[in-house]
Amino acid sequence: MAIEIKAPTFPESVADGTVATWHKKPGDAVKRDELIVDIETDKVVLEVLATADGVLGAIVKNEGDTVLSDEVLGSIGEGGAAAAPAAAAAPAAAAAAPAEAGEDDPVAAPAARKLAEENGINIASVAGTGKGGRVTKEDVVAAVAAKKAAPAAAPAKAAAPAASAPVFAAGDRVEKRVPMTRLRAKVAERLVEAQSNMAMLTTFNEVDMTEVMALRSKYKDLFEKSHNGVRLGFMSFFVKAATEALKRFPAVNASIDGADIVYHGYADVGVAVSSDRGLVVPVLRNAELMSLAEIEGGIATFGKKARDGKLSMEEMTGGTFTITNGGTFGSMMSTPIVNPPQAAILGMHNIIQRPMAINGQVVIRPMMYLALSYDHRLIDGKEAVTFLVTIKNLLEDPARLLLDI
Repeated sequence: MAIEIKAPTFPESVADGTVATWHKKPGDAVKRDELIVDIETDKVVLEVLATADGVLGAIVKNEGDTVLSDEVLGSIGEGGAAAAPAAAAAPAAAAAAPAEAGEDDPVAAPAARKLAEENGINIASVAGTGKGGRVTKEDVVAAVAAKKAAPAAAPAKAAAPAASAPVFAAGDRVEKRVPMTRLRAKVAERLVEAQSNMAMLTTFNEVDMTEVMALRSKYKDLFEKSHNGVRLGFMSFFVKAATEALKRFPAVNASIDGADIVYHGYADVGVAVSSDRGLVVPVLRNAELMSLAEIEGGIATFGKKARDGKLSMEEMTGGTFTITNGGTFGSMMSTPIVNPPQAAILGMHNIIQRPMAINGQVVIRPMMYLALSYDHRLIDGKEAVTFLVTIKNLLEDPARLLLDI
């Protein structure tokens, strides 16, 4: 009796998904809980696991097809459970014939598979160290390092450029067309929506990071030791300062719903992190109640999950305010775009040593530009400017965060 393979149940915020990768072909043996297909949504990549031992039957939805929540993707038939041990019993034969072994893709994390493609690595040649022999991103990173360390065989055998960012030789007039990922398409849609439907403005200020940097330098080792390896960064100070400012200016933490203004009695702060699929924004729930260590630990966890493609729908849904740090990539100044239905977003930038006039003298200070983009339909200019000045004052005198002044 065939068992249906169904797409996951999507939350209300996700209308559909796209079949990204089938890890098995019809007729291949599958084991219970083995990854067989990836579904890409506009937020995350969802892994669909086999619910029973057997043989993969007909595939109903091919790679690139759009699927709805709980829609049938294919089926698993009986008779394949015994074939898997037999295939696993001949590793020597597989090693002797790498071309044949490469015909069946190994189980690999989406991030690992993408990284391998970008670096011209045959995923079948990478030894997996994950559970059940699963190829992790770290395995591919090691393979890439080994490849770079080895002498190049010939220029003609250079790694193929990534599909998402092709590289052409000088003078070439060729073009390459690739489909936009669902994440990129959704980001584009939301950015256009924000600019079309909001009265969006940006106000700027600058913050002297001297006190925060001194505090971090003095206590970072003790902090890491006291909090089980959690490192003290700058983002936790900004999150704490932002949540304090949100208490004082509730309109910045609000949203518009039709003809109503919804004021939130909590601060769910989205923190933009980079992943192989692009920028994603997981959410720190009730950030106003979190300590610096809890904030740093949460951000570190999100970063690891983003790199491994393991962020869940729940972790990326909602949020009442967002912080993005373009300074990580060297940005000096930018105008971040509000993530609707939120009313504002804070942009951090690069820390630059600059000459500043302090008490009539020119001194060198580590300065950062801050940008607050906001929906002028909900937030007045005075509120936006004062909100940003509040964050500046809290960061320039971090003791205020402890004294609540």
